[in-house]
Amino acid sequence: MASRLTGRRVTEARAASGLPAEVTLEDGTAVMVKRGDAPGAVRAEVAGLRWLGEARAVRVPAVLGHDERWMVTERVPTGRPDGAAALRFGHALAALHAAGAPAFGAPPPGGPEEAYIGLAPMSNAPGADWPHWYAERRVLPYLRGAVDAGTVRPGEAAVIERVCEQLADLAGPAEPPSRLHGDLWNGNVLWGADGEVRLIDPAAHGGHRETDLAMLQLFGCPQLDRVLAGYQEAAPLADGWRQRVGLHQLFPLLVHAVLFGRGYAEQALAAARGAFTE
Repeated sequence: MASRLTGRRVTEARAASGLPAEVTLEDGTAVMVKRGDAPGAVRAEVAGLRWLGEARAVRVPAVLGHDERWMVTERVPTGRPDGAAALRFGHALAALHAAGAPAFGAPPPGGPEEAYIGLAPMSNAPGADWPHWYAERRVLPYLRGAVDAGTVRPGEAAVIERVCEQLADLAGPAEPPSRLHGDLWNGNVLWGADGEVRLIDPAAHGGHRETDLAMLQLFGCPQLDRVLAGYQEAAPLADGWRQRVGLHQLFPLLVHAVLFGRGYAEQALAAARGAFTE
């Protein structure tokens, strides 16, 4: 597969039980081979990587070849996170967000409107303002899916629905659409051996910059305080951003509730309740 997509012969394949798989090409280049089974998944990921890369801010692996089901990217040698790299990452992430997007929900150029976040479908239909778009395109679809699956009880859903109704008051000052990675948990942050961070597996779209930062905090990130310090140096966040973290975490928590069950639903409910008390 890597030979067909890159035009270079494979000389070594590292044994793996799943994908992505690492292979070596005839010129010694180590690459990663990944399959996307869902319709449009590879196209969405390739478009997202290119859109993020065009900002010339946070680095992303180069796409060396792809078709509708497979993609080949450069392999990133990884190292240990340190404070200096984290500070640079914070600066670069701020620059990525500042590169902007045409609208909230806008897909990357060439990317499909019906995309994915992990294994879950994600609609990239544009909206006019962040509170309404976030409620209608990010929170409520996954809340309905969690209720249908029995992960969130109908009575509990009212708590999250109330947050959606009051988002205009809870969201803080209006901001322009940012260029988001969209699935910025620690597993998608590669700390390069050269001291520079790369981002992988994007669910890229136009959104609120606090959403990327909230997701980065959700599952933990090495040197997080330094990342946030670097971000604040480059592009200070609006007052009250720490109190809005749970609001922005509703989206990934509900996605996880749909995919993985009740534990994440309970976290989403706690985040929704916290939006009114913090």
